[in-house]
Amino acid sequence: MKKTSLFLLGIIIGAFATYFFCPRQVDTHVEKIVKPKGVINQETAKELNANWTLHRKQAVDSAAQKQGIKKDDRSVWWSLEDVENYLAYAKNQADSLGYDMNGIRVYLGVYGKNAGQAKKDLTTMFLVPTGKISKSQASSIILSFSDSDLPIDPLNDGQGGSEGYPQ
Repeated sequence: MKKTSLFLLGIIIGAFATYFFCPRQVDTHVEKIVKPKGVINQETAKELNANWTLHRKQAVDSAAQKQGIKKDDRSVWWSLEDVENYLAYAKNQADSLGYDMNGIRVYLGVYGKNAGQAKKDLTTMFLVPTGKISKSQASSIILSFSDSDLPIDPLNDGQGGSEGYPQ
C-alpha cells in the first residue's frame, strides 16, 4: 500500500511538473487574407501595358525627346517598407487632423528643372491619402461624401523605370 501511494504521489507530482514546466502551444492568431477588389491577372496587366505602349508611348517619347530625354520613366518602384511606413504615417496624420483615411490616389507628375540632372523633366508618380472628415468632426462642418485628397504630405521619390511590364 505504501509503494502504491508513493507511486500515485509520483504520478501527481510528475503531472504538475509537466503542466508547469513543459512548453504550451501558443495560440497563434491567423490573419485572414482577403483578395482586394481590382486585382487583375498578369495577362491583363500585360495587355494594359501593351495598350499604353500602343496609344501613349509615341506621344510621351516625342515630348521627352523635345526635352532632351532619351527614355522617360513609365513606372515607379517603392520598397515594401517605405509603403507600409507611409501608410502608417498617413493614417496617423489623418487621425490627428480629424479625417478617416480610406484610400490612396496615385498622381502622375514631372520633375522640374530644379530636380537635379538625373531626374530633370522625368515622369514621376506620387501617392496621396484620400478620405473624409471623421464623423466626430463632421457635426460642425458640411459633410463631404466624396473621397477627397487629404492635406497630408504625399509619398514620392520612388525609383523610376523606363521598361514596360513585367520588368
